[in-house]
Amino acid sequence: MQYKKAKPCKELEPFIHFYWELKENLIERQWERVFPDGCAGILINLGDQCVTDNGLFTMEHGKTYVVGAMNTFKDSCIDSETHLAGVCLKPATFSNFYSYASQNELTNATVEFDKVHSFSVEKTSDNPFYYFNQFFSNRLKNKNIRLQEVLNHIHSVNGKISINELAKIHCTTVRQLERNFKKLIGLSPREYSNIIRFQYAMSLIKDSDQNRSLLEIAFECGYYDHSHLTNEIKRNTGLAPSFL
Repeated sequence: MQYKKAKPCKELEPFIHFYWELKENLIERQWERVFPDGCAGILINLGDQCVTDNGLFTMEHGKTYVVGAMNTFKDSCIDSETHLAGVCLKPATFSNFYSYASQNELTNATVEFDKVHSFSVEKTSDNPFYYFNQFFSNRLKNKNIRLQEVLNHIHSVNGKISINELAKIHCTTVRQLERNFKKLIGLSPREYSNIIRFQYAMSLIKDSDQNRSLLEIAFECGYYDHSHLTNEIKRNTGLAPSFL
């Protein structure tokens, strides 16, 4: 598998995590699994048909798609003719580039973009990362990221905070917080916090420099016990911790 990533230009760093391109050279098909990270993305299919959303959706050649934030894992079928390229947006930044429906309508879904918003097949094929920088620089409508302070707070505590406490600290109501998160991210604040906590736990489990028990990691990440952590990992990845 040829998988390349690149950082966006400095102007776009507050809004975009990275650009990516995937080309496959496998003879046989295989399923690739993506775990939830709270981010939306836009991609173009430069290869043959590609089946995604756990086999429920097919992406056609030359078309551009928006992928909503996920609250569970997603499988895509990859084979020798797969060629995809896209962008991973930072949370709550979709509206900085596009006028679109509330993000909760896109949760866990892959939706085809209309031609006005689509990437150019020719320009993406020629130099995808250079083209993406031009494309999103031209589309940037405003530089104010709503929810930024709230998101920073959630990340600073690795997701270990109650929604009531979060609302109180940021001088808003739980209802308003829920409404803004679903509109701008597609997830509830609780779902988003749980994903950040899960991601932190995953990083500790994968840290080969530390020989820590699952129970120790569970307590550090705010889970009740190792069973609670195990269940969260299975729900987000479909796998047991030992298979990560």
